[in-house]
Amino acid sequence: MDIHKGFAMKLRAIRLQKKLTQVQLAEKAQLSQEYIARLETGSKANPSLDVLDRLAKGLKVKVGKLLE
Repeated sequence: MDIHKGFAMKLRAIRLQKKLTQVQLAEKAQLSQEYIARLETGSKANPSLDVLDRLAKGLKVKVGKLLE
């Protein structure tokens, strides 16, 4: 599996597990909903460490969980 698709699927799965919408995660992570959508579809690859940290905090998981 492509590493970008793997990350995209993992991000979406964790978000859904936490019962968050893309809009809710975007607000918690201080990112746009459009950016979250692009990450989840794999059209945006290689998020920065800052973005990974924001996503992890918004999802209340460790960064490593997003990269498993």
